Amino acid sequence: MFARSLFHTPDILAQHNLLNEVADLVDAGVLRTTFTSELGTISAANLKKAHALIESGRSHGKAVLAGF
Repeated sequence: MFARSLFHTPDILAQHNLLNEVADLVDAGVLRTTFTSELGTISAANLKKAHALIESGRSHGKAVLAGF
């Protein structure tokens, strides 16, 4: 998604257009996030919980740790 900005390609305006289109689709409810669980702030204990959840094979979507 961000190759154009990372590599400073001459068609950088296309990145702007793509992000605007994605934002419109999210606002319209056509695209939805894959975020399913927030496991708290970043800590050793919460990292262990997130890792265990992912390894369990029962997780769906994205697990998020907050606090960067």
